[in-house]
Amino acid sequence: MMNNRQKGAAGEKIAREYLEKSGYKILNTNFHYSKYSEVDIIAKEKNTIVFVEVKTRSTTNYGHPFESINPKKLEHIYAAALYYLQQTKEQHKNFRIDVISVLTPENPKIEHLKNVWIN
Repeated sequence: MMNNRQKGAAGEKIAREYLEKSGYKILNTNFHYSKYSEVDIIAKEKNTIVFVEVKTRSTTNYGHPFESINPKKLEHIYAAALYYLQQTKEQHKNFRIDVISVLTPENPKIEHLKNVWIN
């Protein structure tokens, strides 16, 4: 049986493969900005940099994976995104935050929310 870290890593791998098959170019993974700010996947779709949070669950007994994304988590991702753009000197004006839900283990079910913002 997988622990949460292993489950998360497996979900991120599934999400990366899904993104690549969907035409995204993976630029970075597990990008750390601070103790609290990490972006699971940074990808490029056409001329847009996409910062992706991946949530993996084996069941929905405790809610859908998307439900674990709160405003504080989005603020941390946004801060890391701005830092990444500044550090890499990417001249892209377009960026967004996406969330991918992966329900495992057999036949992973993937859901992709695009352009998630803080209210």
